[in-house]
Amino acid sequence: MTGFGRIDHHELGADDYVLSRRDFLGRTGMGLGALGLGAVLGSQASASETSSMAVKRPQFAARAKRVIHIFLNGGCSHVDSFDPKPSLEKYAGQMLPTENLRTERKTGAALPSPFKFQQYGQSGIPVSEIFSKTAECVDNMCIVRSMYADVPNHEPSLLLMNCGDARLIRPSVGSWVTYGLGTENQNLPGFIVMCPRGYPIQESQNWQAGFLPGIYQGTYVDTQHTEVEKLIEFIKNDYTGNRAQRSQLDLLYELNERHAKARSEDAEIEARIQSFELAYRMQLDATDAFDVSREPQYIRDMYGEQTQSRQLLIARRLIERGVRFVQVWHGAGQPWDSHDDLETQHRKLASECDQGIAALLKDLKQRGLLEDTLVMCSGEFGRTPTVELPTPGLNAGKINGRDHNSYGFTAWLAGGGVRAGHIYGATDEFGFKAEVNPVHIHDLHATMLHLLGFDHEKFTFRSAGRDFRLTDVHGKVVHDLIA
Repeated sequence: MTGFGRIDHHELGADDYVLSRRDFLGRTGMGLGALGLGAVLGSQASASETSSMAVKRPQFAARAKRVIHIFLNGGCSHVDSFDPKPSLEKYAGQMLPTENLRTERKTGAALPSPFKFQQYGQSGIPVSEIFSKTAECVDNMCIVRSMYADVPNHEPSLLLMNCGDARLIRPSVGSWVTYGLGTENQNLPGFIVMCPRGYPIQESQNWQAGFLPGIYQGTYVDTQHTEVEKLIEFIKNDYTGNRAQRSQLDLLYELNERHAKARSEDAEIEARIQSFELAYRMQLDATDAFDVSREPQYIRDMYGEQTQSRQLLIARRLIERGVRFVQVWHGAGQPWDSHDDLETQHRKLASECDQGIAALLKDLKQRGLLEDTLVMCSGEFGRTPTVELPTPGLNAGKINGRDHNSYGFTAWLAGGGVRAGHIYGATDEFGFKAEVNPVHIHDLHATMLHLLGFDHEKFTFRSAGRDFRLTDVHGKVVHDLIA
């Protein structure tokens, strides 16, 4: 018999196969998971580094063990959500008396929030009516009203928030966290990204591994689907049984060993092999983790039926199973980028995620998971306190929306050792610029790493002759955010 193998009186081994190593990879890939499990081919890491997903100890005692990052894509308006500004009512329709108002495009008069704010909880923190359900958990939240970024543009600000650098290819936050801590479930990726209806701006760069080993890149899941087979493409193999798949991978491993001995290590191939191995192990665990129908009805009712609610419930199921970092995107298809019709758009967007966020916080707390799970909620920047004027090619000129604002915005944290029921920092009286205790995105990252047990200045990876870190050469831990 000729071709793939030959019949003889001895057991077939690697030398009996005539397919090239790359041909074999191509033919055995179907059904093992075209998962992007780490679109793993960008890494230049060694084989030993690539395969290291075991649980690791942090540098010092950690307050948090895992992270859920709720990302409000496009820039949620802080003055319409968690940072009320009564002065905007006073100056409604008038130009603001400030010299600090420098915006990306020309804006006009003060635009008061169309939403009512109310104090909630024992802490009495005011929250907008559009987040009234989330506000029920305000005593568990630390609201940072003095965030700021570098520029009021989506692309660089998205990368700054997600990767710590606005321009250069750098590992994402989730990649750094899984590199430092590994994962507690070897049958699931350590870093999972849920974003319905396709990629956001900058696409997979938002969860890239950069120069870290490719296995640390985020695994993308399109949560517009409800069936597991559509959520994760090729999660089930309809052509080959588990035993046959295992045999294929064992042969592949033997071929790789021979290849490594004859040539220098190939990081791209090693990262791909890791993805095949993980995809093989995922076929049972992922089916269970993403199937929310296995939850009791009262839990599903608590979260709600919307896409964002479902993916927040999945996030809880994933971190319960040992996934280290879960990023949940909202607004990828219709972002919080309300240049027009802010009242209508922000009310609609908030209604899609308010119930789910509240349910997540309550659910984590009742299960004892909130105390060592860090939940973060942010966009890439905020929005101006002034109305945006007509801009050709950008808005419809309705004069009822807000422009981008990187000079001041809000992020909130919960669980994982943060100071609960607390407001930190402040923007000016109009909500334009962070004035009291400004917190740069580098500071937020430094604080997050501290809660996870890492000194951000010493948590590094050597690449191209330099020790890199998430915060580059910036950032400070904001100890007042920590309980």
